[in-house]
Amino acid sequence: MTTTAPAPSATLPASASRLLRTAGFVSNFDRFCIAPMLVLIGPQLGAALPTVVMAASGYYLAYGLMQPVWGVASDRWGRVCVMRVSLTGAALAALASALAPNAPVLIGARCLAGAFFAASIAASLTYVGDTVPAAVRQRPLSELMTAFALGTAVATVVAGALAHYLTWRLVFALPGVLAAYLAVALRRLPEPERTPSKSLLAPFRVVLSSPWQWYVMTVAMLEGAVLLGFLTYLAPALEAHGVPTTLAGAVAALYGVGSMAAAQVVKRLVGQWSAVGLIVAGGVQMAVAYLLAGYSQSTGALVVVALLLGGGWSFMHSTIQSWATALSPTARATGVAMFGVALYVGSAVASGLAASTAQAHEYRPLFWLAALLTVPLTVAAALGRACYR
Repeated sequence: MTTTAPAPSATLPASASRLLRTAGFVSNFDRFCIAPMLVLIGPQLGAALPTVVMAASGYYLAYGLMQPVWGVASDRWGRVCVMRVSLTGAALAALASALAPNAPVLIGARCLAGAFFAASIAASLTYVGDTVPAAVRQRPLSELMTAFALGTAVATVVAGALAHYLTWRLVFALPGVLAAYLAVALRRLPEPERTPSKSLLAPFRVVLSSPWQWYVMTVAMLEGAVLLGFLTYLAPALEAHGVPTTLAGAVAALYGVGSMAAAQVVKRLVGQWSAVGLIVAGGVQMAVAYLLAGYSQSTGALVVVALLLGGGWSFMHSTIQSWATALSPTARATGVAMFGVALYVGSAVASGLAASTAQAHEYRPLFWLAALLTVPLTVAAALGRACYR
């Protein structure tokens, strides 16, 4: 049984912060680890690459679709309860992935892993929203963003190496073991005070009746398109110029390094800079990055681009994310989950629409379009945040 947390304080206890950061790290590691291993997994399971890719696609689809489901469950039964249940399922699904004897079993196991790991990040963000006052909430949120970025970067760089020199099965087993540990360790985390929703649909009615929620979801969709959607094509742009796949992946992974470094800066600026100032600073970094990427797709240029995009993410996204946690206090988990759905939808739409241009290796106009779209994104986010009270 979890205990009830005291009234919100100015800081998140260190032990709670560590557990939440670890949950986010594991979730992002598991989400991004399969991409560098696809070429290696196929031959070992006797499956063609398009078949193995279904394991990644199914994971992402399940991850996105389960966001609102876990959000509603969290508003109904509690943040810690949902995290522990979901991590237990995630541990079993990750270990099933590691033991998969063939492609169909792997695809099914990865879909289940995506469905269960989908709860961790949104529940962690919601927990911070429940326990830390809005005025200083962005600091612990920035720490969470650092852990999320670290999970992405480590998965991108380490998964391929482990799969190549040892076995891809180990890469799936590691997050499974960590998820099992967290499912037990989180019993020490106090359940935040909240008013349980009266029905499963009640949180949706609260969230979807808020004009500001719709506004922020629209901003999130545009942000997902501009940043995450076009970010997908950094590595392919390098590969189109003859850069080895391993090096191209390492350059793209520097996005996580930039995000982690910038998150430390953002923590210090919260309270000194306004939310609007942080959003504009993030937008400027993103615009400069994409302008540079359009000008040159050399390795050196895209190293700078990846670092700037990571910085832009930490400045802009952590600010908008903090805003999203304040919109629907009585249905916070559902609101945060719907914010995440909008972000992923924007990313998927943008990367899909840009696929034909990327296939023709026309990366220059692609990146310049991203730079152009950064302008309405920054204006909409900054003006909305300035007007929100």
